Amino acid sequence: MCLGIPMQIIEVDGFNALCEAKGVRREVSLYLVQDEQAAIGDFVMVHVGYAIQKINESEARSAWELHDELLAAGADDA
Repeated sequence: MCLGIPMQIIEVDGFNALCEAKGVRREVSLYLVQDEQAAIGDFVMVHVGYAIQKINESEARSAWELHDELLAAGADDA
């Protein structure tokens, strides 16, 4: 199973970006979304260090809600 994490771009340097999600910052490659012109403030879905698609803020928030529910369900099972 693959897991993409929605992150917000806070800095861009060529095809690389510094992205943040829930206080965690990561360097992310924008190479795969270069046709979508990702910019500071945009949200991207990140998988293994690569932005794989640009998403809107609503999609990012919905994805985080689902991730939080899954984590909570897993904690209840432990």
